[in-house]
Amino acid sequence: MDAYVLVIGLIAFGSMVSEGTMFDWSGVYFESVVKPGPGLVQMGYVAFMSTMALGRFTADRLVMRFGPVRVLRASGILIASGLLVSVLFPMLWSATLGFLLVGFGTSSIVPLCYSMAGKSRKMIPSMALASVSTIGFLGFLMGPPVIGHIAHASSLRWSFSLIALVGLGTAFIAPFLKKYR
Repeated sequence: MDAYVLVIGLIAFGSMVSEGTMFDWSGVYFESVVKPGPGLVQMGYVAFMSTMALGRFTADRLVMRFGPVRVLRASGILIASGLLVSVLFPMLWSATLGFLLVGFGTSSIVPLCYSMAGKSRKMIPSMALASVSTIGFLGFLMGPPVIGHIAHASSLRWSFSLIALVGLGTAFIAPFLKKYR
């Protein structure tokens, strides 16, 4: 496999671990850690999904203006920051703000990774896209059960902290795209 495509796949993996965590664990996190009033358990999920959708509409303009590597780096920082805000300050307003940031952070990564895979110079686009998609979806499938095991062994706050590190990994891995391009 081409190193460029592998790096893109790793970035997609980290993003999809974060997405899977939000899809499967945001309600549980709010219910068991944030403990909001009645009817507010879904606030975190709604916040995440809202900004994820909004971010998908704005990502192309950001990539055109700042370039894909900068957008990926900022996205990783947003994921990590959002999760850490929700872990360090597990109150309704701060956890909701944190999940808003995670939504913006994850919104552009996977579409950008798929676009970049299609532009691989060493692999045919269909193979590159399939490779990135497979690596990414492994994160989506593996992330939530791992979160559960970590939460069971320690706490949900600790497992979300580890996912923050996975999200931050995007910011550190993205510059390697320039090297392997």
